[in-house]
Amino acid sequence: MKLGITMEGGASRTLFSCGVADAFLEENIMPDYLVGVSAGIAYGVSYLSRQKGRNLAIAQKYMKDKRFMGMRHLLRDKSFYNIPFVFGEVPNKLETFDYEAFAAFPGEVEACVTNIHTGQAEYLQVPRGEEMHDVLVASCALPILFQPVKVGRRYYLDGGISDSIPYEHAIEMGCDKNIVVLTRERGYVKKPGRAGNISQRLYKKYPNIAEDLKTRPERYNACIQGLMEKEQAGEIFVIAPETTHGVGKTEADPEKLTTLYEEGYQQAKKQMEDLKRYLGT
Repeated sequence: MKLGITMEGGASRTLFSCGVADAFLEENIMPDYLVGVSAGIAYGVSYLSRQKGRNLAIAQKYMKDKRFMGMRHLLRDKSFYNIPFVFGEVPNKLETFDYEAFAAFPGEVEACVTNIHTGQAEYLQVPRGEEMHDVLVASCALPILFQPVKVGRRYYLDGGISDSIPYEHAIEMGCDKNIVVLTRERGYVKKPGRAGNISQRLYKKYPNIAEDLKTRPERYNACIQGLMEKEQAGEIFVIAPETTHGVGKTEADPEKLTTLYEEGYQQAKKQMEDLKRYLGT
């Protein structure tokens, strides 16, 4: 058996996934392969380094900190999130990331990103040291809120633009058992929004990205429909929040974020026996 875990993005909403991951750590459930999108991989690496509670601590201590995110960073540095602080000072000084434990993880780890020229999804291996920085930032580079991020010779944006929930890629990677952790409630339907229209205008010099942004709602909804069909057939195990408690992408309230984390933890515990049956353990 090769176990794959796919973690959807969703910025602050990904605190749900952090609760799920910590429940998995208590049960010693670890994948052979993990692919994450945006915050799904940024938080997912702490799961693979077995640092239970680290992501929650970051949310409680720093996400409300003016150094973490805000319009002043977008206006000054063209990024809503303060990249040197979020991806540098926090993991290297304040809430240290265990690079050695992550390097010891025996499985495969990939981050989904979107090539700004082709508009296609690419799946980059996450380096096992501080050099993971650029790959994680690229996967998190939300349109409007980030500038494109250079990795190697290419520029990328958020992986969710091209492949919001890359469970099909996990299957292609040989995973015959798959867990998908969503950050939206079952039944959620993505609709075209104002931000999508703005993004299309901003990225008109990158026509493939503009087309991705235009078609993203229908592609996301089709992806969810296919996922639900596979779940119904017993091929994939899905964990999703019953409610996101009103948490949006840029939520910084520690109490709300903790509530969503607890939602993830309790949801994973609630489904644990069914999950173990699915895994055959």
